[in-house]
Formats: sequence, structure tokens, C-alpha cells
Amino acid sequence: MRNISDTIARLTRAANLPTGAMGAHMFGGAGEADRLTDLDAFGANPGGLRARTYVPADLPQGAPLVVVLHGCTQTAAGYDHGSGWSRLADRHGFALLFPEQRRANNPNLCFNWFVPADTVRDDGEPLSIRNMVAQMIADHGVDPARVFVTGLSAGGAMTAVMLATYPDVFAGGAAIAGLPYGSASTVPEAFDRMRGHGGPSRDLLAERARAAAGHDGRWPTLSIWQGAADQTVAQSNADAIAGQWRDLHGLPERPTQEEMIDGHRHRVWHDANGRSVLEEYRIAGMGHGTPIDPTAGSDHGASAAYMLDAGIASSHLILRFWGLETDAEEMTVDAAEEQRAETPASPFAMPMGTPMAMGGPVGTVIETALRNAGLMK
Repeated sequence: MRNISDTIARLTRAANLPTGAMGAHMFGGAGEADRLTDLDAFGANPGGLRARTYVPADLPQGAPLVVVLHGCTQTAAGYDHGSGWSRLADRHGFALLFPEQRRANNPNLCFNWFVPADTVRDDGEPLSIRNMVAQMIADHGVDPARVFVTGLSAGGAMTAVMLATYPDVFAGGAAIAGLPYGSASTVPEAFDRMRGHGGPSRDLLAERARAAAGHDGRWPTLSIWQGAADQTVAQSNADAIAGQWRDLHGLPERPTQEEMIDGHRHRVWHDANGRSVLEEYRIAGMGHGTPIDPTAGSDHGASAAYMLDAGIASSHLILRFWGLETDAEEMTVDAAEEQRAETPASPFAMPMGTPMAMGGPVGTVIETALRNAGLMK
């Protein structure tokens, strides 16, 4: 049986594409400077990931930390440029961590969100990211109770992995065109779930999320984003994520409020204390990618592959949902302190300790390769 890397090489040759060409259109040709720096040492790295960071000048002690996970074929710098996260960090005063996939782990730079060794606590890619977070807390004095994670596509699915395996680390998350934790564990299952075929029941998805870390405390908040015309990750995945997290938070199926924002459906669920713990945006007419609004300013995103001008800036609104905006008209200092007081303490008081067993990263085929090879519509 051929391995995944060999399969991808054959598919790209069949489509007359140079090896690695699927990432060539990404960040690097637009002339925009890379604003990120490398985090060279952060302890055990069983997932074999690269760590990139952005820390604004004069970052205050106890600032929040946002972890950003790029999509397939993307780089950390490219995703930052398209999403506007580092410019938002300058404006609102928080640190950024960009874990970055390597081709040795996955030929198309996808996070391995369905590989068993990379979807468990204290092993594989999740442990690598956890250790990066611990190092950022140690190096920059960021608030361990205000650590958040977001990502697109495979990065959105890995966001779900991080929230399930480390709910004691993250105060909140945001999954863009992602998939629910525990929905797949093989390549065929991953493709089926992306297309909206099959998958575990809502009860089983919630059970798998609870079992991932043995967590019995408060769950992180979650923002879900999905393009209504996405042909790569079916809309049913957003429904499955919402169902999984309604179960974890003990929420009813009916949202607390529903409205239209900039022409897009927005639903919000409040917990028993009136706190917004789950929201969902369904972006009308948008395909597969991160919704941005470049006309609103450089911190609202820049158009690129999979960075789609939808007239709505997801990074900006995700930040608002997390309560991290510092503009006077958007969030007061008292509100920020209240949000921090409500967030459970994190185990990250100091750098993480001993390495865990190495999880073997593997490559995977992504849907684009199959389409380019004419093997999939």
C-alpha cells in the first residue's frame, strides 16, 4: 500500500503540477513584510511544529495570549497578513503565538486534526502547542487565565482538538470552517466528514470531548464561523460543532438571540448566568476561507487565497466575543477584570515540565490535490 506522501506526489504529477506548487500562491509574493519572529526553544516538541510569535512593543504584564492556527497550504506569516491578527495585537495589547506546520509532518501543511497521536492530551501536535503556550507565558508574563485559540479549516479542526484536550488552558476558541473534535480518525473518515457524510452522533461527540481531558470544570467559550457556500468543508460540520458544544455547556438547541450582522446570520447562546458562551456566524455566499473586510482597515484583513472579502471581519468580531477589545466604546477595564475573574485558573503558572512520548506525525492528502488530479468533483 502506498504511503500518503507518495500518493500526493503522484496526484500532483498527474495534474501536471510541480511538487509543492499548491502553496506557491500564498504569502510571499505580495511584498508584505513578515511581522513574526521564531520561538526557538519551548520544551518538548513531539508534533515537530515550528513556533512563530508576535509581541507588541511595551506589552503590559498580564496581557492576553491568542494562538492562531493557519489552514492547509498556508504559512503563519501569510495567515497573519490576511487575517490582521498582529495589527489587532498592536491596537488592543495582546501577544500572539502562531504554531506552524512543517512539510515533513504533512505535505500540504495541514495540521493533523484526525491522526490519533495528534489528537490526544500530552502527545503529538497538541503537546507541542501546549508547550509553546507555556513558554510564551514564562517569557512575556501573559495572563494564563486569558489564553485563546483560533484557526481556519484544518487549523479550525485543530482548534477543536486543543479546546477538547486542554480545556483547562484555553478560556475560549474560534473555529473557522472547522470540524468537531472526535469526528474522524482516518484519512477516509476525514474526507467523508469534510463532505458532510456520516459521523458520530451529537451525544458521542460530546462524550469524546469530555473524555479527551477528563474535564469536569467550566468549558471554554466558542465562536463558530462557516461559509454558506463552502464546497470544501460542508456546513453540517458547523452544525455538529455547535451541537457538541451546546451539550458540553448544557445549552438548549434554540439560541438566546438571533440577528443579522452585515447581512450574515449570527446566533448566540447564553449560559444560566447570562454569559455568552457560544456563538455562530453563517456567512452568506462565502466559500472556503476566513471572512475579512479589508475596506475597514489593515487590522480587518487583506485579500488572499482563502482570505475572503465578505464585508465582515472575523478576527475583529472574534476578539470582541472573547472580551479582548480595549477601545473605550467597546469594552471597559472593569469588564475586562470581570471576564478575567470568571475564567478558571490555568495550570500554566510556569513552563511545562518533562517531555512526553513522541507521536509520529504523518502526511495526509487534502481535497485540493484530488480535485486538481481530476479524481474528485
